[in-house]
Amino acid sequence: MKTLHLPIIIEVDEDNVYIVSCPVFKGCHSYGETVDEALENIRGVIDMCMEEYELSELNKFIGFRELKITIPESGIQTS
Repeated sequence: MKTLHLPIIIEVDEDNVYIVSCPVFKGCHSYGETVDEALENIRGVIDMCMEEYELSELNKFIGFRELKITIPESGIQTS
């Protein structure tokens, strides 16, 4: 059996819900009320994604970078 080490991106939204994504699979996202719940939920999504993709078809995760952006004094415009 082969072991994969997958990157997981964790964010929290305005309702304090944790959003998790696995960039190796297209459209692989889930959520939970806690980080642990979100991680458990994405395991199920990853299982479904693995049924759909061959290992050779997976996106290759390169890394994470932070981008510095200057926000105008007027703030961020929302529609």
